[in-house]
Amino acid sequence: MSDWQDWPVFDRTVMRRAFRIALVVGTVLALINHGDKIFTANLSGIDLAKIVLTFLVPYCVSTLSSVQAMRQAAKAIPNETPGR
Repeated sequence: MSDWQDWPVFDRTVMRRAFRIALVVGTVLALINHGDKIFTANLSGIDLAKIVLTFLVPYCVSTLSSVQAMRQAAKAIPNETPGR
């Protein structure tokens, strides 16, 4: 069994890309969905939780799509068998 740090989800490139996408998409969605409360500083705890989820969803989607692309790319490369 491989170490958990070797999982593609924890790949530094995947995490960096997902963070950037979540920052951009999450900001846009948070402003669209909660902009009035953000600008009037009228946020409840539930609103803050919703904003955190607004950033978490694009992070998860980006991470999962990157991992899926990495798996498909790995399948496309045939394994080399020594002596062939």
